[in-house]
Amino acid sequence: MRRMRTGLCKLLVTAVVLIAAPMQAFAAQTVVVDAGHGGSDPGAIGVNGLYEKNVNYDIAAKLRQLLVKLGYDVVLTRDSDEYISLADRVDLTAKAKPALFVSVHANSHPNANVDGSLVLYYDKDYPQDSYPASDAMTALTPESKRLASLVLQNMVSEAGFSDKGLVPSAAYVIRMGQVPSILVETAFLSNKNDAARLADETVRQKLAEGIAKGIAAYLPPSPPGGFTDISGHWASDAIVRLKEKGLVEGGWGRYLPDNPMTRAEWLTIADRLFQFDKALRLQTGSSAQTSVTAQVYKDMPKTHWAYETFQEAIRLGYITGYEDSTVRPDQAVTRAEVAALLERMTDGTNQAPWTKAADFTDVPLTHWASGPIYRLKQKGLFNGVTDKTFAPARSMTRAEMAVMIDRYVAAAKPK
Repeated sequence: MRRMRTGLCKLLVTAVVLIAAPMQAFAAQTVVVDAGHGGSDPGAIGVNGLYEKNVNYDIAAKLRQLLVKLGYDVVLTRDSDEYISLADRVDLTAKAKPALFVSVHANSHPNANVDGSLVLYYDKDYPQDSYPASDAMTALTPESKRLASLVLQNMVSEAGFSDKGLVPSAAYVIRMGQVPSILVETAFLSNKNDAARLADETVRQKLAEGIAKGIAAYLPPSPPGGFTDISGHWASDAIVRLKEKGLVEGGWGRYLPDNPMTRAEWLTIADRLFQFDKALRLQTGSSAQTSVTAQVYKDMPKTHWAYETFQEAIRLGYITGYEDSTVRPDQAVTRAEVAALLERMTDGTNQAPWTKAADFTDVPLTHWASGPIYRLKQKGLFNGVTDKTFAPARSMTRAEMAVMIDRYVAAAKPK
């Protein structure tokens, strides 16, 4: 990225997660509630003749009402007695862009003495070769397990069924999604006492209340900045401030603070902040949009979500391609590259070499980005990963970018 000139640096401002990138629009407060079975699929049939599909739907509807009152946006996978395939339930969830997914069921067992409540979740430590999970659900195992634990704890406390624990599972709806997902087994229709209690609307209300409390414990109605994954994170305050300024967004209720930033994400943020189209008009007049032929790079097709932004940045001279005719839009940017780009954006390209002491053992004065790194450190915009190391070749994370941009914005504010 040393060849990418730094208007891109403006990009720096990228701390933020995508703007128009493939990360769907922010929906931190959305919960998908899935009433299991339905229509031609009755699910289990209780010893008292109770159909599972009806129990599931009633609890799901009650849960929706409770969550809405708490301030959540709730999507039901079905709002009537209809059959919906498992794949359609997962697809509907993906379209809703929720923060989490909860499927409501009642249980059954050949042994009529088995009773109680349990919660299923996908666990990467218990994979089933015949039922592979999505990459997202594999990575989200800790989150799904935490959600499952909080829901089970509160459901048992509210409704009083025996606690049968958490169960790793490869059930389709909780292994093929993209967000923390659980399947709640409220009680056993095959057990006389459980079935009788499930027939009681007051008990079903208590079950819904317990599930709602578990969800609220996992996902507060108003998480920091609306992001469910930054509570207690070292960069939380900076991320929230940038969110309030409209500089950062997330996807599906998450900011993904520890994920690396890509070059396309940077440029998108830079465009939002510096308005490339206006800069072009100021630089070359109203004909700026057509004054330079669009550049062709083999890894930047017109169908790429950041194509227009890249073309404007190229016309402005902010970036140039590599010798192999690529611009590598989806490649993570390194900490050294960010330092160089930010300095070019703010101070230009004609900076003298750094001649003072080399503070970081991994950034000698001969390092190509030593000047930008040490000058930005001197300005208080950049820190090392330790007192003595900078990790110049390591990818810049979203959290690191947020903190740096937050410092830059604060420093640029009129006194």
